[in-house]
Amino acid sequence: MIEWSDATIKEFQTTLLAWYDANRRDLPWRQDHDPYHVWVSEIMLQQTQVNTVIPYYQRFMASFPTVEKLAQAPEEQLLKAWEGLGYYSRVRNMQRAARQLLTDNGGQWPHTKAELQKLVGIGPYTAGAIASIAFNQPEPAVDGNAFRVFSQLLEIDADITKPQSRSLFEEVIRKIISKDRPGDFNQAIMDLGSSYMTAKNPDNEHSPVKKFNQAYLDGCLDEFPVRSKRLKPVDKQYFALVIETPGGFLFQQRASNELLAKLWLFPLVDADQLKESHPELNATTIIKAVEEKFVSETEIQTELQLIDTPIVNHTFTHQKWHVTLLYAKLQEELDLSHFSGKVVPVKKFATLAWPTVQKKLWQAFKKRQIQLF
Repeated sequence: MIEWSDATIKEFQTTLLAWYDANRRDLPWRQDHDPYHVWVSEIMLQQTQVNTVIPYYQRFMASFPTVEKLAQAPEEQLLKAWEGLGYYSRVRNMQRAARQLLTDNGGQWPHTKAELQKLVGIGPYTAGAIASIAFNQPEPAVDGNAFRVFSQLLEIDADITKPQSRSLFEEVIRKIISKDRPGDFNQAIMDLGSSYMTAKNPDNEHSPVKKFNQAYLDGCLDEFPVRSKRLKPVDKQYFALVIETPGGFLFQQRASNELLAKLWLFPLVDADQLKESHPELNATTIIKAVEEKFVSETEIQTELQLIDTPIVNHTFTHQKWHVTLLYAKLQEELDLSHFSGKVVPVKKFATLAWPTVQKKLWQAFKKRQIQLF
């Protein structure tokens, strides 16, 4: 890692902020410095592109314009507003933090990074962003952009996947961050990392901070940031049961301790578990085993059939689901007294909070229906 002199730091700040003033992105959460707006946008932007977030942010603010409205929102409405952004624990934590603000802080936001991190779901990056943007505190906001930008500028060879590296980067950036405009400085780094210094197809030749980029000057950009390989997601096999009744389709709400907690999907049967307990199963007999498992758990009798749709694949952080659709059409309404779900007509689908994988399942089934009918 190289170190900059005070004169170089000053020159970098001046260059970066002048570029930001002339080229800053016009984003809805940048219209003011309200900590609520900063918070919601930063949580939404985690692992999601800016252009994707904008309409979500606008709808979310229309539904929950204040911390009070967020704290009081019914969970179903909250999950529906978040639908498609994934990582639903984030919005649940946001509501918990909103309630914490009201009960423990009298609705007042803490101004320091340390105090902000006491709120549920607010980690060091989000706390740094809120503290700097909303309260003008000279705190780094170290996200993927900051890791990439500063590792290249200073040739920092610390592995960014290791927790201790964050402290190193924060220490380095704290020496460089503008004390007068820390919020603009952090947002400028965000904009730089999503324009000239992107992870893919960067344009360092025209970057406003090209003269400060040591990895570019040394011709070793590909070496930074240093990142150990991620573990490959574990493959999981499921059957999704598309059960149609006169009143609509059967849905099940995921348990609170499961992946996709409290969201609605077609009932799922874990194919891997079935194969482990019945190693003799083959492609023909496994469907009968699925029926037997489903009826044993729900007392719902079905005659499932394999339909001609591709397997639906969906990747989470640690798992990759491979879901085969099975279909049954029933002539009578179901007894749901032993089942944690409900029958929903198609016209009411929009009232349910669906994860992305359920949207994929429904699209796959609809395409099959078009072929059938």
